[in-house]
This record gives sequence, C-alpha cells and structure tokens, in this order.
Amino acid sequence: MPTRDIATVVAAMDARLVRMPPERTAQRVFLDTYRRTTLAVGKAIDDAQFEDPEWVERWDVAFADLYLAALELDLVGSHEVPRPWRLAFDAPESLPALRHVLLGINAHINYDLPQALLAVISDADFDDPLVMARRQRDHERIDGVLSARVAAEDDELGTLSARSMLDRVLQPLNRLSSKRFLREARQKVWHNTIELQQARVAGPEAYAARLAELEVLSAARIADLLAPGQVLLRLAVAGFGVTLPPAA
Repeated sequence: MPTRDIATVVAAMDARLVRMPPERTAQRVFLDTYRRTTLAVGKAIDDAQFEDPEWVERWDVAFADLYLAALELDLVGSHEVPRPWRLAFDAPESLPALRHVLLGINAHINYDLPQALLAVISDADFDDPLVMARRQRDHERIDGVLSARVAAEDDELGTLSARSMLDRVLQPLNRLSSKRFLREARQKVWHNTIELQQARVAGPEAYAARLAELEVLSAARIADLLAPGQVLLRLAVAGFGVTLPPAA
C-alpha cells in the first residue's frame, strides 16, 4: 500500500466532492468544512506546531478515513453505517448548514476520534508515560488549530443559509460555545481512548462491547442535537462530548 498522507486525504475529499450527488447538499457542506480543517492541520504540521508531526499526520489520516468510510457506506445504502453517522446523514436537508456541521462534528469527534487515536497508539506506547504525555500534548494542540477556524467557518456557513435575528444576536456566544465544545469534547475523547485501550488489551469481545457502548452514547448525543432549538446553547447546558462509564 502506498503511504497515505494529508495530501492524499485531501485529494480523496476533492474526488468525493466532485462525485457527490446533487441532492446530498448537507453532506457536501460538512465535507467541504472538513476539507478546509484538514488543510489547516496540514499547515500546522508544516509550521512545526507539534512535537511529533509524523505521528500527528498518521493520526489525522486515520481519523479522516473513518469519516470517509462511513460516508461511502451511506452513499451506497449500506446498513453498516455506524449509528451516530446514520443519524447525522439522515438529518433533514432543511436544517441550517451550521446544524448539519455540528451533527457531523459530534459524530466524528465522539465516535471516530477515540478509534483513530487507538489506531496510531500501540499498547506499548500506553505503557510509556513519556510517549503518552507527548501524544496527549499534541492531541490538545489540535484544539488551537480548530479553535482558530471557528470564526472563519462560521462566516462561511453564514453564506449558505439564512440566519434569524436570534441567531445573529447569539453569534458571539455560539462561537465561544464552539471553542468550548472542541476543548471539552477532546478531553473526554482522551478518557474514552484509555477506556477502549484497556478493553483492547482484555480481548476482541471486550473491545467490541466497549465500542458498542461508545456508539450508543454518541448516537444519543446526535439525537439530542436533532431536537428543535439553539443547539450550542443546549450543548452548553447538557455538556459536550460523551464519557464512557467504568467497565463492568
């Protein structure tokens, strides 16, 4: 297999955007947003913002591949689409562009991100405190990259769908809430990654059971976001991300 890097992932996104069916407007919006974010992560790697840039690139590729795989399954009508993504993909097209992006972000961060981290952190790495500290610091540095994109992406989405007066009044608060969501959700992701790794060590059945728990929790959060009202305000009250409980 040829080495995959961020450039090949962006190329795959470009190819999918070209082939995206016209009726899939919502999925196109999220994919376009994700493409810009992926480019921002690539630039941060080039600008030496991470301690282990090679690891961050492998992680980002594994992360993006999980989303692209779920999207392909949905586009071919497969019943194997993970539940968080199925709910996000099936959301009504009439929802504002921001709502569709939030649904995708929640599915991707809450469900996919722990799996992506496990794909690039070996069990031996988990036993090395120095390596894990470096991995966690680079994981947290992603917050800075994504938070820097919030205002630009909000402006971009504002051009795609009309906003009510209340939406415009709440825009500054929504941007702050988005940054808080990214920070808090990623903290919970790190916890969930450790829980999944412990299950991975215990064996395939234990891992499958814990991943199924994460799938249910992530899908429930997507269902919450599909309820009417101001999504970010509701997230601010209910909390961001999902947390796996201790293993039975």
